[in-house]
Amino acid sequence: MREKKLWLIITFHTTTAAMAMEAICAAKNLPGRLIPVPREITAGCGMSWRAPVESREKLVSAAAEAGIAVDGTYELML
Repeated sequence: MREKKLWLIITFHTTTAAMAMEAICAAKNLPGRLIPVPREITAGCGMSWRAPVESREKLVSAAAEAGIAVDGTYELML
């Protein structure tokens, strides 16, 4: 069985915002990937961004600069 690790999870109100986050992170070479929203969280859309916890500040700043509305940020063992 795979060992669980602490991850940063960013949720969005819309799938469009989640996809915009994927595009901006690829363009800026920021870590993470799109995943389905974990069961422990409820969100406006079914997609979330999973990344290392230490990248929170850079990711939230990049989303704000790009005008991407973030629903919430969480730290979960996944």
